[in-house]
Amino acid sequence: MGEKTEGKGLQEKLTHSWKNAWEVFNENEIEEVFETSEEYKKFLDRCKTERESADEIIRSAKNKGYISINQIIEDKRSIVPGMKIYAVNKNKAVVLLVIGKEELEKGMNIVGSHIDAPRIDLKQFPLYEDSELALLKTHYYGGIKKYQWVALPLALHGIVIKRNGEKVNVVIGEDEKDPVFFITDLLPHLAKDQMGKKMDEGITGEGLNVLFGSIPYNEKELSDKVKLNVLKILNEKYGMLEEDFTSAEFEIVPAGKSRDVGIDRSMVGGYGQDDRACAFTALKAILNVENPNKTAVALFVDKEEIGSVGNTGMESMFFENVVSELIALLETSYNELTVKRALANSKVLSADTLAGFDPNYPEVLDKRNSPFIGKGVTLVKYTGVRGKGGSNDANSEYLGEIRKLFNDNNIIWQMGELGKVDQGGGGTIAFILARYGMEVVDCGVPLLSVHAPYEVSSKADIYMTYKGYKVFFEA
Repeated sequence: MGEKTEGKGLQEKLTHSWKNAWEVFNENEIEEVFETSEEYKKFLDRCKTERESADEIIRSAKNKGYISINQIIEDKRSIVPGMKIYAVNKNKAVVLLVIGKEELEKGMNIVGSHIDAPRIDLKQFPLYEDSELALLKTHYYGGIKKYQWVALPLALHGIVIKRNGEKVNVVIGEDEKDPVFFITDLLPHLAKDQMGKKMDEGITGEGLNVLFGSIPYNEKELSDKVKLNVLKILNEKYGMLEEDFTSAEFEIVPAGKSRDVGIDRSMVGGYGQDDRACAFTALKAILNVENPNKTAVALFVDKEEIGSVGNTGMESMFFENVVSELIALLETSYNELTVKRALANSKVLSADTLAGFDPNYPEVLDKRNSPFIGKGVTLVKYTGVRGKGGSNDANSEYLGEIRKLFNDNNIIWQMGELGKVDQGGGGTIAFILARYGMEVVDCGVPLLSVHAPYEVSSKADIYMTYKGYKVFFEA
């Protein structure tokens, strides 16, 4: 009894099962896992919007000695291996680079994540009064389940450009002394018709109106006195006029801080983990990279949740322009062919999250091919919809290279895909970078409750993703 039979030996040699990272960690690693998760929670709490994320990334990079590419151009400084550089795109996207020993023409090691998240935006002329309540009209951003955003404490984050051109940052609802905001829902006693509808029809987009105030301005014979009182408060605190809403970017997000989840504190619950889980791990990884062979690049882009469009999304020319500037600084004369070679020879981990297997919803997930919470960083050969529509579909040779890299460096990893074939699907920025000829594979953190106001991640997976990105940068 207990002796290894021929069959058991063959089974150990030929079959494979993904490891639970918690069963592999030693005591020192477990301590690092929990320390990393504390850093991560602080990052989530500071980064409720893409602008706040960009600010935090730049602040962290400057503290580690990163220099603005604009400053390098202005000072006509030479670029040397080991130099740390950052570039910013309209305060909504950032690229960090550590210049490698090899020529840029030979390619870069790139980890590309996005820093926008599903949310509710204010319309451009949002404030109105109805039934002596002040409310805000909204337009949701990205793929949300609208019913999840009602009866929930909400915060207002954003900026306003006032009539005189002054820019004002606004955050209301995060401090314990702040008020919070609210989208109301029907009581069950009167919700017969609502509850008879499909879930995506029970709460409508036009019904996501934010409750904003209820005290009227104390003067008779005025209309919309509650709205006027709200405007008075905004004017006193921020100098705002109602017209200033038209040049503002205000986002409604869940109020409050991220928290540990589980009696064992093994998980993190918080808003915006898709994709700030990967943004954080990529940032932590590149900030700990020194003198790599290939130039290491961490990309943090906007607008992924609505198709990577616009001048701050991955579809923009921002990253290509940064590479062009580097080539111009590195070479005696600018050569567009060198830029094309640098891009085509690059390798990418498209850093995005994925739906982890949820035992509450097994019917939409392929258990044999879904990632599991706690089993490490996840590689995803293809995303897309149904017949791989819109997918990058990574090459096998490149997957083999990453697999070997992770195995050789004791990175706990797993493979996964997004649900059963005909259930739906999704995509990342992978296909955009692949257009340059880069080798690209999706690689990131599995989550539970993706796109909900609060998502759940495993602390083990956050740590392993950080380690995976770091060894990739240093490869």
